[in-house]
Amino acid sequence: MSTNTSKAETSADGDVPFFKIGTFGKEPDAFISQEKYDEYRKAFSFPKKGDVLISAAGTIGRTVIYDGEPAYYQDSNIVWIDNDERKVLNKYLYYCYSMKPWSISTGGTIARLYNDNISKARIPVPPLEEQARIVAILDRFNALCNDLSSGLPAEIEARRKQYEYYRDRLLTFREKTP
Repeated sequence: MSTNTSKAETSADGDVPFFKIGTFGKEPDAFISQEKYDEYRKAFSFPKKGDVLISAAGTIGRTVIYDGEPAYYQDSNIVWIDNDERKVLNKYLYYCYSMKPWSISTGGTIARLYNDNISKARIPVPPLEEQARIVAILDRFNALCNDLSSGLPAEIEARRKQYEYYRDRLLTFREKTP
């Protein structure tokens, strides 16, 4: 994606979400037409489903996994990793890059994350099986922390067990021995 989308080309509602730096990883507040989206898709490179997208300005280092749904992202402020998953799983990269393992270029008026900063970042790369195991653990933890449909019931169950334990301890009395 390498074009400047003008404000006149966006609207508050429409066909395809247009993510700017402030809405990246959140709910969009702007949209472009399907025709404009199709035009951009033909003219510019585009992430594949599962690619890791990274904000390169503003909220530097916010990471998102592209879900494959039609969406457009602000030019040059949001980049993505075209990764070979035979070596490193995209979801593993997502978790590693969420930790922001790079140094950010400063010296200009605005701090910025460049492709060179990302490519020089050092992350451990275990075998694919170990990456998959790590991702599965982090996915479960993420769901428990962020997904009300799984996290809340798990928390309620844990508190219920804790309640029963203390109830039983508090209400179990030893018989007095004469």
